[in-house]
Amino acid sequence: MPPTQAESVIKNIIREIGQECAAHGDIVSETLVAFMVKAVVLDPSNGFNMDRTLIKSDVQKLVKLCVSRLLDSKNPSLDTIKMQVYFDMNYTSREEFLEEHHRVLESRLSSVSREITDNRACAREELESLYRKVVSYVLLRSGLGSPTDIKIVREATVPAIIHEAIPAITQHIDSQLQIAQDQAYRYTAILEKVTKNPLMSMELQPYMLKEALYNVRQYEIFLQIILSDIITCAQEVEMMTKQLGAQLEQLKMIVKSKTAVPTSQVFPIFISLSNLWTSFQDESVLISVLSSLTAHLERFLGTHEVLFPEKVIQDLLEEVTVKTDVCRIKEHMEDKVHLVDFRKQEWLFPETTANFDKLLIQYRGFCPYTFATTDGLLLPGNPAIGILKHKEKYYTFNNRDAAYSFAENPENYIDIIKEKAKKNAELIQLLELHQQFETLIPYSQMKDVDKHYIKPITKSETSTQTDTHILPPTIVRSYEWNEWELRRKAIKLANLHHKVTHSVQTNLSHMRRENSSQVYPAKDVGTQSLREGSTRVPRPQIYIAGLRGGQTKVTKGVKVNLTRAVDET
Repeated sequence: MPPTQAESVIKNIIREIGQECAAHGDIVSETLVAFMVKAVVLDPSNGFNMDRTLIKSDVQKLVKLCVSRLLDSKNPSLDTIKMQVYFDMNYTSREEFLEEHHRVLESRLSSVSREITDNRACAREELESLYRKVVSYVLLRSGLGSPTDIKIVREATVPAIIHEAIPAITQHIDSQLQIAQDQAYRYTAILEKVTKNPLMSMELQPYMLKEALYNVRQYEIFLQIILSDIITCAQEVEMMTKQLGAQLEQLKMIVKSKTAVPTSQVFPIFISLSNLWTSFQDESVLISVLSSLTAHLERFLGTHEVLFPEKVIQDLLEEVTVKTDVCRIKEHMEDKVHLVDFRKQEWLFPETTANFDKLLIQYRGFCPYTFATTDGLLLPGNPAIGILKHKEKYYTFNNRDAAYSFAENPENYIDIIKEKAKKNAELIQLLELHQQFETLIPYSQMKDVDKHYIKPITKSETSTQTDTHILPPTIVRSYEWNEWELRRKAIKLANLHHKVTHSVQTNLSHMRRENSSQVYPAKDVGTQSLREGSTRVPRPQIYIAGLRGGQTKVTKGVKVNLTRAVDET
Protein backbone atom coordinates (compact mmCIF):
# COMPACT_ATOMS: atom_id res chain seq x y z
CA MET A 1 0.00 0.00 0.00
CA PRO A 2 1.44 3.43 -0.93
CA PRO A 3 2.36 5.69 2.00
CA THR A 4 -0.32 8.27 1.19
CA GLN A 5 -3.04 5.61 1.02
CA ALA A 6 -1.85 3.98 4.26
CA GLU A 7 -1.89 7.37 5.99
CA SER A 8 -5.46 7.97 4.78
CA VAL A 9 -6.57 4.57 6.10
CA ILE A 10 -5.01 5.25 9.51
CA LYS A 11 -6.72 8.64 9.73
CA ASN A 12 -10.06 7.03 8.95
CA ILE A 13 -9.48 4.41 11.65
CA ILE A 14 -8.58 7.09 14.19
CA ARG A 15 -11.64 9.14 13.23
CA GLU A 16 -13.93 6.12 13.53
CA ILE A 17 -12.55 5.20 16.97
CA GLY A 18 -13.01 8.77 18.17
CA GLN A 19 -16.61 8.79 16.98
CA GLU A 20 -17.32 5.47 18.70
CA CYS A 21 -15.92 6.76 21.99
CA ALA A 22 -17.90 10.02 21.65
CA ALA A 23 -21.08 7.99 21.09
CA HIS A 24 -20.48 6.37 24.48
CA GLY A 25 -19.98 9.76 26.14
CA ASP A 26 -16.16 9.78 26.27
CA ILE A 27 -14.32 12.44 24.28
CA VAL A 28 -10.74 11.38 23.46
CA SER A 29 -8.03 13.21 21.57
CA GLU A 30 -6.66 12.02 18.25
CA THR A 31 -3.19 11.71 19.78
CA LEU A 32 -4.47 9.32 22.43
CA VAL A 33 -6.36 7.29 19.82
CA ALA A 34 -3.29 7.09 17.58
CA PHE A 35 -1.17 5.88 20.48
CA MET A 36 -3.78 3.29 21.41
CA VAL A 37 -3.94 2.02 17.82
CA LYS A 38 -0.20 1.45 17.80
CA ALA A 39 -0.33 -0.17 21.24
CA VAL A 40 -3.05 -2.62 20.18
CA VAL A 41 -1.22 -3.52 16.98
CA LEU A 42 2.02 -4.11 18.87
CA ASP A 43 0.42 -6.48 21.40
CA PRO A 44 1.11 -10.00 20.04
CA SER A 45 -1.95 -11.39 21.83
CA ASN A 46 -4.22 -9.42 19.46
CA GLY A 47 -2.88 -11.30 16.43
CA PHE A 48 -2.12 -8.41 14.06
CA ASN A 49 0.54 -9.09 11.43
CA MET A 50 2.68 -6.04 10.77
CA ASP A 51 3.94 -7.41 7.44
CA ARG A 52 0.61 -7.65 5.60
CA THR A 53 -2.07 -5.14 4.66
CA LEU A 54 -5.05 -4.85 6.99
CA ILE A 55 -8.29 -6.18 5.54
CA LYS A 56 -11.78 -5.03 6.49
CA SER A 57 -12.17 -7.59 9.26
CA ASP A 58 -8.81 -6.54 10.72
CA VAL A 59 -9.89 -2.91 10.75
CA GLN A 60 -13.15 -3.78 12.50
CA LYS A 61 -11.29 -5.85 15.06
CA LEU A 62 -8.78 -3.03 15.60
CA VAL A 63 -11.53 -0.46 16.10
CA LYS A 64 -13.37 -2.72 18.55
CA LEU A 65 -10.28 -3.43 20.65
CA CYS A 66 -9.25 0.22 20.77
CA VAL A 67 -12.71 1.41 21.76
CA SER A 68 -12.90 -1.28 24.43
CA ARG A 69 -9.60 -0.22 25.97
CA LEU A 70 -10.35 3.51 25.73
CA LEU A 71 -13.70 3.09 27.52
CA ASP A 72 -12.29 0.96 30.35
CA SER A 73 -12.63 3.34 33.30
CA LYS A 74 -11.03 0.97 35.83
CA ASN A 75 -7.74 0.31 34.10
CA PRO A 76 -4.50 1.78 35.54
CA SER A 77 -2.76 1.04 32.25
CA LEU A 78 -5.13 3.34 30.38
CA ASP A 79 -4.64 6.06 33.00
CA THR A 80 -0.88 5.79 32.56
CA ILE A 81 -1.15 6.08 28.79
CA LYS A 82 -3.44 9.10 29.14
CA MET A 83 -0.98 10.67 31.56
CA GLN A 84 1.90 10.11 29.16
CA VAL A 85 0.02 11.56 26.21
CA TYR A 86 -1.12 14.58 28.22
CA PHE A 87 2.38 15.26 29.51
CA ASP A 88 3.87 14.85 26.04
CA MET A 89 1.38 17.28 24.52
CA ASN A 90 1.68 19.95 27.25
CA TYR A 91 5.27 19.83 28.45
CA THR A 92 8.16 21.43 26.60
CA SER A 93 11.67 22.37 27.59
CA ARG A 94 12.32 25.69 29.28
CA GLU A 95 13.98 27.26 26.24
CA GLU A 96 11.27 26.18 23.79
CA PHE A 97 8.48 27.33 26.08
CA LEU A 98 9.92 30.82 26.61
CA GLU A 99 10.59 31.24 22.89
CA GLU A 100 7.05 30.25 21.95
CA HIS A 101 5.62 32.39 24.76
CA HIS A 102 7.42 35.50 23.52
CA ARG A 103 6.27 34.91 19.98
CA VAL A 104 2.61 34.55 20.99
CA LEU A 105 2.75 37.62 23.25
CA GLU A 106 4.25 39.80 20.55
CA SER A 107 1.54 38.80 18.10
CA ARG A 108 -1.31 39.35 20.61
CA LEU A 109 -0.10 42.60 22.14
CA SER A 110 1.09 44.35 19.01
CA SER A 111 -2.08 46.46 18.79
CA VAL A 112 -1.96 47.49 22.48
CA SER A 113 1.72 48.37 22.18
CA ARG A 114 1.00 50.49 19.14
CA GLU A 115 -1.67 52.46 21.02
CA ILE A 116 0.83 53.27 23.77
CA THR A 117 3.72 54.25 21.52
CA ASP A 118 1.55 56.38 19.22
CA ASN A 119 -0.12 58.23 22.09
CA ARG A 120 0.55 61.98 22.37
CA ALA A 121 -1.13 62.67 25.71
CA CYS A 122 -0.72 66.11 27.29
CA ALA A 123 -3.68 66.67 29.60
CA ARG A 124 -3.96 65.02 33.02
CA GLU A 125 -6.90 62.85 32.00
CA GLU A 126 -5.06 61.68 28.90
CA LEU A 127 -1.97 60.83 30.93
CA GLU A 128 -4.04 58.82 33.40
CA SER A 129 -5.60 56.92 30.51
CA LEU A 130 -2.13 56.26 29.08
CA TYR A 131 -0.97 55.01 32.49
CA ARG A 132 -3.90 52.57 32.65
CA LYS A 133 -3.00 51.30 29.19
CA VAL A 134 0.61 50.74 30.25
CA VAL A 135 -0.51 48.81 33.36
CA SER A 136 -2.93 46.78 31.25
CA TYR A 137 -0.14 46.00 28.81
CA VAL A 138 2.09 44.81 31.66
CA LEU A 139 -0.69 42.63 33.07
CA LEU A 140 -1.58 41.11 29.72
CA ARG A 141 2.05 40.48 28.84
CA SER A 142 2.83 38.88 32.20
CA GLY A 143 -0.40 36.87 32.34
CA LEU A 144 -0.88 37.69 36.01
CA GLY A 145 -4.61 38.30 35.76
CA SER A 146 -7.30 40.72 34.68
CA PRO A 147 -6.42 44.42 34.40
CA THR A 148 -9.80 45.29 35.99
CA ASP A 149 -8.85 43.66 39.32
CA ILE A 150 -7.29 46.24 41.67
CA LYS A 151 -5.35 43.57 43.57
CA ILE A 152 -3.77 42.35 40.37
CA VAL A 153 -2.97 45.94 39.37
CA ARG A 154 -1.14 46.52 42.66
CA GLU A 155 0.68 43.21 42.34
CA ALA A 156 1.94 44.17 38.89
CA THR A 157 4.11 46.91 40.39
CA VAL A 158 6.42 44.40 42.22
CA PRO A 159 7.59 40.81 41.53
CA ALA A 160 6.56 39.63 45.02
CA ILE A 161 4.02 37.18 43.62
CA ILE A 162 6.76 35.02 42.17
CA HIS A 163 8.48 34.71 45.56
CA GLU A 164 5.24 33.43 47.06
CA ALA A 165 4.42 31.07 44.21
CA ILE A 166 7.71 29.14 44.17
CA PRO A 167 7.61 27.87 47.78
CA ALA A 168 3.91 27.02 47.43
CA ILE A 169 4.27 24.95 44.26
CA THR A 170 7.48 23.34 45.55
CA GLN A 171 5.79 22.30 48.78
CA HIS A 172 2.82 20.91 46.86
CA ILE A 173 5.01 18.88 44.50
CA ASP A 174 7.09 17.56 47.41
CA SER A 175 3.97 16.38 49.21
CA GLN A 176 2.56 14.75 46.07
CA LEU A 177 5.91 13.15 45.35
CA GLN A 178 6.09 11.74 48.85
CA ILE A 179 2.58 10.28 48.54
CA ALA A 180 3.39 8.71 45.16
CA GLN A 181 6.65 7.22 46.43
CA ASP A 182 5.01 5.76 49.53
CA GLN A 183 2.34 4.20 47.35
CA ALA A 184 4.96 2.78 44.97
CA TYR A 185 6.92 1.31 47.89
CA ARG A 186 3.82 -0.44 49.22
CA TYR A 187 2.87 -1.85 45.81
CA THR A 188 6.43 -3.10 45.34
CA ALA A 189 6.43 -4.82 48.74
CA ILE A 190 3.11 -6.56 47.98
CA LEU A 191 4.33 -7.71 44.55
CA GLU A 192 7.47 -9.15 46.11
CA LYS A 193 5.26 -11.07 48.49
CA VAL A 194 3.11 -12.30 45.60
CA THR A 195 6.10 -13.57 43.62
CA LYS A 196 7.10 -15.75 46.57
CA ASN A 197 3.56 -17.08 47.06
CA PRO A 198 1.98 -18.49 43.86
CA LEU A 199 -1.37 -19.19 45.57
CA MET A 200 -1.70 -15.54 46.52
CA SER A 201 -1.11 -14.46 42.92
CA MET A 202 -4.16 -16.42 41.76
CA GLU A 203 -6.45 -14.58 44.18
CA LEU A 204 -5.00 -11.10 43.77
CA GLN A 205 -4.58 -10.82 39.98
CA PRO A 206 -1.15 -9.18 40.33
CA TYR A 207 -1.11 -7.89 36.74
CA MET A 208 -3.54 -5.16 37.78
CA LEU A 209 -1.34 -4.31 40.76
CA LYS A 210 1.69 -4.05 38.46
CA GLU A 211 -0.19 -1.69 36.17
CA ALA A 212 -1.02 0.39 39.24
CA LEU A 213 2.70 0.38 40.12
CA TYR A 214 3.56 1.55 36.60
CA ASN A 215 0.98 4.31 36.93
CA VAL A 216 2.34 5.70 40.17
CA ARG A 217 5.96 5.32 39.04
CA GLN A 218 5.22 7.30 35.88
CA TYR A 219 3.52 9.96 37.98
CA GLU A 220 6.59 10.11 40.22
CA ILE A 221 8.90 10.56 37.22
CA PHE A 222 6.82 13.40 35.80
CA LEU A 223 6.74 15.14 39.19
CA GLN A 224 10.52 14.94 39.42
CA ILE A 225 10.85 16.52 35.97
CA ILE A 226 8.52 19.37 36.96
CA LEU A 227 10.27 19.81 40.32
CA SER A 228 13.61 20.09 38.55
CA ASP A 229 12.22 22.88 36.37
CA ILE A 230 10.79 24.64 39.43
CA ILE A 231 14.19 24.51 41.13
CA THR A 232 15.75 26.03 38.02
CA CYS A 233 13.15 28.81 38.12
CA ALA A 234 13.93 29.46 41.78
CA GLN A 235 17.64 29.77 41.02
CA GLU A 236 16.94 32.17 38.15
CA VAL A 237 14.61 34.29 40.32
CA GLU A 238 17.18 34.48 43.11
CA MET A 239 19.85 35.65 40.69
CA MET A 240 17.55 38.21 39.05
CA THR A 241 16.46 39.55 42.46
CA LYS A 242 20.08 40.33 43.31
CA GLN A 243 20.57 41.97 39.93
CA LEU A 244 17.41 44.03 40.40
CA GLY A 245 18.58 45.31 43.78
CA ALA A 246 21.98 46.21 42.37
CA GLN A 247 20.46 48.05 39.39
CA LEU A 248 18.09 50.02 41.63
CA GLU A 249 20.92 51.03 43.97
CA GLN A 250 22.98 52.15 40.99
CA LEU A 251 20.02 54.16 39.71
CA LYS A 252 19.57 55.84 43.11
CA MET A 253 23.25 56.77 43.23
CA ILE A 254 23.03 58.40 39.80
CA VAL A 255 19.74 60.25 40.33
CA LYS A 256 19.90 61.17 44.06
CA SER A 257 18.24 64.60 44.40
CA LYS A 258 19.14 65.92 40.96
CA THR A 259 16.46 67.71 39.00
CA ALA A 260 17.90 66.55 35.66
CA VAL A 261 20.08 63.59 34.79
CA PRO A 262 21.72 62.93 31.38
CA THR A 263 19.94 60.30 29.34
CA SER A 264 23.19 58.51 28.56
CA GLN A 265 23.61 57.69 32.26
CA VAL A 266 20.15 56.42 33.19
CA PHE A 267 18.83 54.98 29.93
CA PRO A 268 21.08 51.84 29.97
CA ILE A 269 19.91 51.15 33.52
CA PHE A 270 16.28 51.50 32.46
CA ILE A 271 16.90 48.99 29.65
CA SER A 272 18.46 46.54 32.14
CA LEU A 273 15.52 46.98 34.51
CA SER A 274 13.10 46.36 31.66
CA ASN A 275 14.90 43.16 30.71
CA LEU A 276 14.87 42.00 34.33
CA TRP A 277 11.17 42.74 34.61
CA THR A 278 10.49 40.75 31.44
CA SER A 279 12.53 37.86 32.87
CA PHE A 280 10.44 37.98 36.05
CA GLN A 281 7.32 37.77 33.91
CA ASP A 282 8.69 34.78 31.99
CA GLU A 283 9.48 32.93 35.21
CA SER A 284 6.02 33.74 36.56
CA VAL A 285 4.29 32.35 33.47
CA LEU A 286 6.51 29.26 33.44
CA ILE A 287 5.78 28.55 37.10
CA SER A 288 2.07 29.00 36.43
CA VAL A 289 2.17 26.51 33.55
CA LEU A 290 4.13 23.98 35.59
CA SER A 291 1.69 24.36 38.47
CA SER A 292 -1.25 23.78 36.15
CA LEU A 293 0.47 20.77 34.64
CA THR A 294 1.02 19.30 38.10
CA ALA A 295 -2.62 19.79 39.02
CA HIS A 296 -3.87 18.11 35.83
CA LEU A 297 -1.61 15.07 36.32
CA GLU A 298 -3.42 14.20 39.56
CA ARG A 299 -6.60 13.25 37.71
CA PHE A 300 -4.87 10.22 36.19
CA LEU A 301 -4.57 8.52 39.60
CA GLY A 302 -8.26 7.90 40.31
CA THR A 303 -8.29 4.12 39.84
CA HIS A 304 -6.04 3.35 42.80
CA GLU A 305 -8.65 3.98 45.47
CA VAL A 306 -11.27 2.09 43.47
CA LEU A 307 -9.20 -1.02 42.77
CA PHE A 308 -7.09 -1.07 45.92
CA PRO A 309 -8.80 0.57 48.90
CA GLU A 310 -6.73 1.30 51.97
CA LYS A 311 -8.21 -1.62 53.90
CA VAL A 312 -7.23 -4.10 51.16
CA ILE A 313 -3.71 -2.68 51.03
CA GLN A 314 -3.30 -2.95 54.80
CA ASP A 315 -4.42 -6.59 54.75
CA LEU A 316 -1.93 -7.39 52.01
CA LEU A 317 0.88 -5.65 53.91
CA GLU A 318 0.60 -7.95 56.92
CA GLU A 319 4.00 -9.44 57.81
CA VAL A 320 5.60 -7.42 55.00
CA THR A 321 8.38 -4.87 55.41
CA VAL A 322 7.94 -1.86 53.17
CA LYS A 323 11.33 -0.67 51.91
CA THR A 324 12.15 2.62 50.25
CA ASP A 325 14.40 2.88 47.22
CA VAL A 326 17.17 4.33 49.37
CA CYS A 327 16.96 1.41 51.80
CA ARG A 328 17.15 -1.11 48.95
CA ILE A 329 20.24 0.57 47.59
CA LYS A 330 21.96 0.69 50.98
CA GLU A 331 21.35 -3.02 51.56
CA HIS A 332 23.70 -4.02 48.74
CA MET A 333 26.07 -1.05 48.76
CA GLU A 334 29.11 -3.20 49.52
CA ASP A 335 28.25 -6.12 47.18
CA LYS A 336 30.30 -4.90 44.24
CA VAL A 337 30.97 -6.83 41.07
CA HIS A 338 34.40 -8.49 40.90
CA LEU A 339 36.17 -7.69 37.66
CA VAL A 340 38.15 -10.94 37.82
CA ASP A 341 34.89 -12.82 37.21
CA PHE A 342 34.41 -11.14 33.83
CA ARG A 343 36.78 -10.93 30.90
CA LYS A 344 34.55 -9.93 28.00
CA GLN A 345 32.16 -7.49 29.74
CA GLU A 346 33.13 -3.96 30.72
CA TRP A 347 32.07 -2.67 34.15
CA LEU A 348 32.16 0.94 35.35
CA PHE A 349 32.59 2.07 38.95
CA PRO A 350 32.40 5.49 40.64
CA GLU A 351 36.06 5.54 41.56
CA THR A 352 37.25 4.72 38.02
CA THR A 353 34.81 6.76 35.90
CA ALA A 354 34.97 10.55 35.70
CA ASN A 355 31.38 11.28 34.57
CA PHE A 356 29.81 8.35 36.41
CA ASP A 357 26.75 10.31 37.63
CA LYS A 358 25.94 11.64 34.13
CA LEU A 359 25.65 8.30 32.33
CA LEU A 360 22.32 7.58 30.66
CA ILE A 361 21.17 4.41 32.40
CA GLN A 362 18.78 2.12 30.54
CA TYR A 363 15.24 1.48 31.84
CA ARG A 364 15.38 4.70 33.91
CA GLY A 365 17.72 3.01 36.37
CA PHE A 366 15.47 0.01 37.19
CA CYS A 367 16.98 -3.47 37.41
CA PRO A 368 16.42 -5.26 34.06
CA TYR A 369 17.07 -8.74 35.47
CA THR A 370 14.41 -8.37 38.18
CA PHE A 371 11.94 -6.91 35.68
CA ALA A 372 12.47 -9.78 33.23
CA THR A 373 12.43 -12.65 35.75
CA THR A 374 9.46 -11.45 37.84
CA ASP A 375 7.22 -10.52 34.91
CA GLY A 376 7.48 -6.78 35.32
CA LEU A 377 8.48 -5.92 38.91
CA LEU A 378 10.29 -2.56 39.13
CA LEU A 379 13.18 -2.41 41.58
CA PRO A 380 15.74 0.43 41.58
CA GLY A 381 19.23 -0.40 40.36
CA ASN A 382 22.29 0.33 42.47
CA PRO A 383 25.07 1.99 40.43
CA ALA A 384 27.55 1.57 43.28
CA ILE A 385 27.86 -2.20 42.74
CA GLY A 386 28.86 -1.58 39.12
CA ILE A 387 27.36 -0.43 35.82
CA LEU A 388 27.46 -2.90 32.94
CA LYS A 389 28.39 -1.49 29.54
CA HIS A 390 26.84 -3.59 26.77
CA LYS A 391 26.74 -2.38 23.17
CA GLU A 392 27.32 1.24 24.20
CA LYS A 393 24.44 1.10 26.69
CA TYR A 394 24.56 1.06 30.48
CA TYR A 395 22.62 -1.10 32.93
CA THR A 396 22.30 -1.09 36.74
CA PHE A 397 21.10 -3.92 38.97
CA ASN A 398 19.44 -4.42 42.32
CA ASN A 399 22.14 -6.72 43.67
CA ARG A 400 25.28 -8.53 42.59
CA ASP A 401 23.51 -11.83 41.82
CA ALA A 402 21.19 -10.05 39.40
CA ALA A 403 24.19 -8.37 37.76
CA TYR A 404 26.00 -11.68 37.30
CA SER A 405 22.93 -13.40 35.85
CA PHE A 406 22.18 -10.60 33.41
CA ALA A 407 25.81 -10.36 32.26
CA GLU A 408 25.81 -14.04 31.23
CA ASN A 409 23.22 -13.42 28.48
CA PRO A 410 22.13 -9.75 28.20
CA GLU A 411 20.31 -10.11 24.88
CA ASN A 412 17.97 -12.73 26.30
CA TYR A 413 16.72 -10.43 29.06
CA ILE A 414 16.55 -7.44 26.72
CA ASP A 415 14.25 -9.41 24.39
CA ILE A 416 12.06 -10.45 27.34
CA ILE A 417 11.66 -6.82 28.39
CA LYS A 418 10.82 -5.83 24.81
CA GLU A 419 8.09 -8.49 24.59
CA LYS A 420 6.71 -7.35 27.94
CA ALA A 421 6.56 -3.77 26.65
CA LYS A 422 4.51 -4.92 23.65
CA LYS A 423 1.82 -6.16 26.04
CA ASN A 424 1.95 -3.03 28.22
CA ALA A 425 2.50 -0.07 25.92
CA GLU A 426 2.90 2.35 28.83
CA LEU A 427 6.27 0.70 29.56
CA ILE A 428 7.72 2.12 26.33
CA GLN A 429 7.83 5.63 27.76
CA LEU A 430 8.16 4.59 31.40
CA LEU A 431 11.33 2.58 30.71
CA GLU A 432 12.46 4.79 27.79
CA LEU A 433 12.33 2.04 25.16
CA HIS A 434 11.87 4.50 22.30
CA GLN A 435 14.85 3.26 20.31
CA GLN A 436 13.31 -0.20 20.14
CA PHE A 437 9.88 1.23 19.25
CA GLU A 438 10.74 4.23 17.08
CA THR A 439 7.15 4.75 15.94
CA LEU A 440 6.09 5.52 19.52
CA ILE A 441 8.73 8.13 20.37
CA PRO A 442 7.05 11.17 21.99
CA TYR A 443 7.45 14.36 20.02
CA SER A 444 9.05 16.16 22.95
CA GLN A 445 11.76 13.49 23.18
CA MET A 446 12.28 12.80 19.47
CA LYS A 447 14.93 15.51 19.13
CA ASP A 448 16.73 14.44 22.30
CA VAL A 449 17.20 10.73 21.54
CA ASP A 450 20.93 11.09 20.96
CA LYS A 451 21.48 14.42 22.73
CA HIS A 452 21.87 13.03 26.24
CA TYR A 453 24.24 10.22 25.27
CA ILE A 454 27.40 10.64 27.32
CA LYS A 455 30.41 8.38 26.95
CA PRO A 456 32.17 7.43 30.17
CA ILE A 457 35.69 8.59 30.88
CA THR A 458 37.37 5.72 32.66
CA LYS A 459 40.47 6.03 34.84
CA SER A 460 42.93 3.32 35.85
CA GLU A 461 46.38 3.02 37.40
CA THR A 462 49.12 2.07 34.92
CA SER A 463 52.93 1.81 35.09
CA THR A 464 55.75 1.49 32.55
CA GLN A 465 59.37 0.33 32.82
CA THR A 466 62.34 1.30 30.63
CA ASP A 467 66.02 0.29 30.54
CA THR A 468 68.46 2.48 32.38
CA HIS A 469 70.64 3.26 29.33
CA ILE A 470 69.03 2.25 26.03
CA LEU A 471 71.31 4.57 24.01
CA PRO A 472 75.16 4.72 23.95
CA PRO A 473 76.57 7.26 26.43
CA THR A 474 77.37 10.76 25.13
CA ILE A 475 79.77 11.92 27.79
CA VAL A 476 81.91 14.97 26.94
CA ARG A 477 85.26 14.33 28.56
CA SER A 478 86.46 17.87 28.07
CA TYR A 479 83.54 19.35 30.02
CA GLU A 480 84.50 21.28 33.12
CA TRP A 481 82.13 22.62 35.69
CA ASN A 482 84.76 24.23 37.96
CA GLU A 483 85.17 27.90 37.12
CA TRP A 484 88.72 27.96 38.46
CA GLU A 485 89.72 25.20 36.11
CA LEU A 486 88.13 27.11 33.24
CA ARG A 487 90.05 30.21 34.29
CA ARG A 488 93.31 28.27 34.36
CA LYS A 489 92.72 27.08 30.78
CA ALA A 490 91.84 30.59 29.67
CA ILE A 491 95.12 31.96 31.06
CA LYS A 492 97.04 29.17 29.40
CA LEU A 493 95.49 30.04 26.05
CA ALA A 494 96.24 33.71 26.60
CA ASN A 495 99.93 32.96 27.16
CA LEU A 496 100.18 31.48 23.65
CA HIS A 497 100.07 34.99 22.21
CA HIS A 498 103.63 35.49 23.45
CA LYS A 499 104.99 32.26 21.94
CA VAL A 500 106.60 31.67 18.53
CA THR A 501 105.98 28.56 16.47
CA HIS A 502 109.19 26.82 15.22
CA SER A 503 109.47 24.15 12.58
CA VAL A 504 112.37 22.08 11.30
CA GLN A 505 112.86 19.87 8.30
CA THR A 506 115.10 16.84 8.04
CA ASN A 507 116.75 15.33 5.01
CA LEU A 508 114.29 12.46 4.99
CA SER A 509 111.32 14.76 4.75
CA HIS A 510 112.89 17.19 2.29
CA MET A 511 110.72 17.70 -0.78
CA ARG A 512 108.16 15.18 0.49
CA ARG A 513 105.71 17.25 2.35
CA GLU A 514 104.77 20.86 2.83
CA ASN A 515 105.91 22.54 6.00
CA SER A 516 104.33 25.62 7.37
CA SER A 517 104.97 27.87 10.28
CA GLN A 518 102.81 30.36 12.06
CA VAL A 519 103.95 33.72 13.34
CA TYR A 520 102.20 36.65 14.84
CA PRO A 521 102.16 39.77 12.58
CA ALA A 522 103.88 42.94 13.81
CA LYS A 523 101.74 45.32 15.80
CA ASP A 524 101.32 49.05 15.25
CA VAL A 525 103.04 50.78 18.16
CA GLY A 526 102.20 54.25 19.30
CA THR A 527 103.00 56.55 22.23
CA GLN A 528 100.92 59.00 24.18
CA SER A 529 102.13 61.97 26.23
CA LEU A 530 100.94 62.59 29.71
CA ARG A 531 99.58 66.13 28.98
CA GLU A 532 97.75 67.68 26.13
CA GLY A 533 98.52 71.34 25.46
CA SER A 534 96.79 74.05 23.43
CA THR A 535 96.66 77.86 23.00
CA ARG A 536 93.90 80.37 22.39
CA VAL A 537 93.45 84.09 21.75
CA PRO A 538 91.56 86.35 24.16
CA ARG A 539 87.90 87.03 23.58
CA PRO A 540 87.08 90.65 22.61
CA GLN A 541 85.14 92.65 25.24
CA ILE A 542 84.06 96.09 24.05
CA TYR A 543 81.38 98.21 25.79
CA ILE A 544 79.67 101.47 24.76
CA ALA A 545 78.39 103.76 27.52
CA GLY A 546 75.78 106.55 27.18
CA LEU A 547 73.47 104.96 24.67
CA ARG A 548 70.40 105.64 26.79
CA GLY A 549 70.96 109.37 26.49
CA GLY A 550 70.75 112.04 29.13
CA GLN A 551 69.48 115.55 29.65
CA THR A 552 70.84 116.73 26.35
CA LYS A 553 69.09 116.14 23.05
CA VAL A 554 72.22 114.78 21.38
CA THR A 555 73.29 111.31 22.41
CA LYS A 556 76.99 110.84 23.02
CA GLY A 557 78.49 107.40 23.45
CA VAL A 558 81.77 106.42 25.03
CA LYS A 559 83.56 103.28 23.71
CA VAL A 560 85.47 101.28 26.30
CA ASN A 561 87.74 98.35 25.19
CA LEU A 562 88.19 95.80 27.96
CA THR A 563 89.87 93.08 25.85
CA ARG A 564 92.86 91.56 27.65
CA ALA A 565 96.21 91.33 25.99
CA VAL A 566 97.48 88.07 24.48
CA ASP A 567 100.30 87.69 26.97
CA GLU A 568 97.84 87.99 29.87
CA THR A 569 95.76 84.97 28.93
